[in-house]
Amino acid sequence: MKFRGKIVDVACLNHFTRVVTTISKLTKTCVLRLNPDNLFFVLSGKVANGGVSMWCELSQANFFDEYQMEGVSPENNEICLELAPENLSRALKTIQNAKSVKVKLTKKHCPCLTVCAELPTLSSISRVVTHDVPVDVIPKRLWHEFKEPSVPDYDVSIYLPPLKTIKNVVDRMKNLSNFLVIEANMNGEMNLKIETDLVSVTTYFKDLGNPPWGDGASQDGGPTQSRDPDSMAEARVDVRKLQQFLVGQQVNPSKSMCNIVHQSVLHLILLHEDVSLQYFIPAVA
Repeated sequence: MKFRGKIVDVACLNHFTRVVTTISKLTKTCVLRLNPDNLFFVLSGKVANGGVSMWCELSQANFFDEYQMEGVSPENNEICLELAPENLSRALKTIQNAKSVKVKLTKKHCPCLTVCAELPTLSSISRVVTHDVPVDVIPKRLWHEFKEPSVPDYDVSIYLPPLKTIKNVVDRMKNLSNFLVIEANMNGEMNLKIETDLVSVTTYFKDLGNPPWGDGASQDGGPTQSRDPDSMAEARVDVRKLQQFLVGQQVNPSKSMCNIVHQSVLHLILLHEDVSLQYFIPAVA
């Protein structure tokens, strides 16, 4: 197995750093999948058992000026690595003004992602900073656990208002209850609700719009049956898990949406021109 990539463009380096930093806010460990065209950050939590899961996809051509890799075999041309994204984030944050950054898979005291940066200098002597991020190589027999999730069969899919707006609302609601209800319909309406024995608070959003894939009742990923556009579907989630997702966002998505899956899962999707992030939060009774 071999992997080597080089980033020269500062804007690409900063964007890649923001993506990794976002991942580091969502999970302490994750899997980095590499193939010739894409990088994937994967958290394969058991949503049915109360865990969150994540799938983040990046096109390597939009970040790396040079990108070379050889997988475990020609038939299985991929590499799967487990790492702590916080370690990679810290390494990238220290080299934001680098002239170029190389990332490669190395074998030192253990397998590592080695981040090597050439820093600007006023003299003719170059300055090079190297960070070794420890990783674990995941054997091929376990790869099936880190496949791309399919769009779940949902009740309602809706575009989200600006994430900063949602964050401000959730930050206030978390002081009132540990749980928050998100409800939405196919008429572009979404509500955030807190209900306790002492207080009931609801924030209303209108005219949000619904993604095109919600227009058919028979297509994969669409509603299993025809729904009244005004009928609300809801999911009750742990407010802290939703807040964690909102606090860490640095992707600056061009589109953001969520699917409510039969009162069991809240499926959040962030889309940027070169990044796709899916996050699954289990509902609670």
